[in-house]
Amino acid sequence: MTWLFALYPWIKALHIASVVFWMAGMLYLPRLFIYHLETEPGAPDSERFKRMERRLLRVIINPAMIAAFLFGGLLLWVSPSMDWASGWLWGKLAGIAALSWLHHLFARWRKALADDVRTLSARRCRLANEAPALLTLAIVVLVVVKPF
Repeated sequence: MTWLFALYPWIKALHIASVVFWMAGMLYLPRLFIYHLETEPGAPDSERFKRMERRLLRVIINPAMIAAFLFGGLLLWVSPSMDWASGWLWGKLAGIAALSWLHHLFARWRKALADDVRTLSARRCRLANEAPALLTLAIVVLVVVKPF
């Protein structure tokens, strides 16, 4: 098992890269929703946005989230100085839970748009577009600054 502890820097690097890919997709998907909502259902552009949204979610966002969870879980396990009583860690985990909920919400929105259900507004997508950035900022501050 010591071999796994020796891989700590690699696990950390892969975790950071996975989070970057996950957040890149999470920041782009709501923007695609906005463009999609500006098209007519069934129009060629609408069908193109459906494909783009599906591919972004299935090829980038979902695998990146899974990898972020996998490598993040490994970090929790092999970290030489993990203090489970630290408030920053529980704040980070709460932020991750919020990002995961948002990921699920975006997946539901994508499915509704794929079915040409247009109950979603562009304004709501614009507001939702800010959430991944704000949550990521909060998580990074918690991890780096460790304010509590």
